Amino acid sequence: MVSNFRQKEILDLARADGKVTVDGLAKRYDVTVQTIRRDLADLAASGRLERVHGGAVIASGVVNIEYAERQQLNADGKARIARACAQAIPNGASVFLNIGTTTEAVARALLDHENLLVVTNNTNIASILAANRSCEIILTGGVLRRADGGLVGMLAAEMVGQFKFDLSVLGCSAIDADGDLLDFDEQEVLVSRRAIDRSRQVMIVADHDKFRRKAPLTIASLADADALFTDQPLDAPLQARCAQWGTRVIPGA
Repeated sequence: MVSNFRQKEILDLARADGKVTVDGLAKRYDVTVQTIRRDLADLAASGRLERVHGGAVIASGVVNIEYAERQQLNADGKARIARACAQAIPNGASVFLNIGTTTEAVARALLDHENLLVVTNNTNIASILAANRSCEIILTGGVLRRADGGLVGMLAAEMVGQFKFDLSVLGCSAIDADGDLLDFDEQEVLVSRRAIDRSRQVMIVADHDKFRRKAPLTIASLADADALFTDQPLDAPLQARCAQWGTRVIPGA
């Protein structure tokens, strides 16, 4: 197989599973581990992957992954999370949904709900929920972030502050080992913090990839959430902290 085709497939595998291993790829493509290491080095040099011991993960740090790539990451896991989260949202509730591909999956899972009031700073969510004719949709103002259809900044945060939500469903870019919810954009963080302050219940939706990533800005802590919906078991120390905080951890089904 031509190297650039193999590298494209390796990147697709990393997007789907969150990581790839040298031994697994060598066996899959029937090539030497040295060949795979060169592929991973090329992908790391281009900023697409980040090398870790024995393999590589999707690159992260101070710059977020492109929106189109995030849409492809672990779509099945996000759908399971979304179904579990939607089951916890009653008909007739007022809900805030923030920016993110996992919250967009939640929006798709809410298409059969009735009489919802949904406020969002995510134009993609508004478009998804437009198909639910019993759902009232309110878009915040704010600065349009063309990369992912988000509305961010002080204007968006001020509008969110005018509501008292039954529930906020929030995604984030990363979750640290101590339970801190992390993001890249301070203008987006302002909105998420305001939603937490203005909600009776806070639900966090995050797949397992988020626990492997890093981001520089703190939104809040899982201690501030009522529930975390995720697709794989947490590490034991964080699971214990969630139990101490009273934060329910709910697996996607």
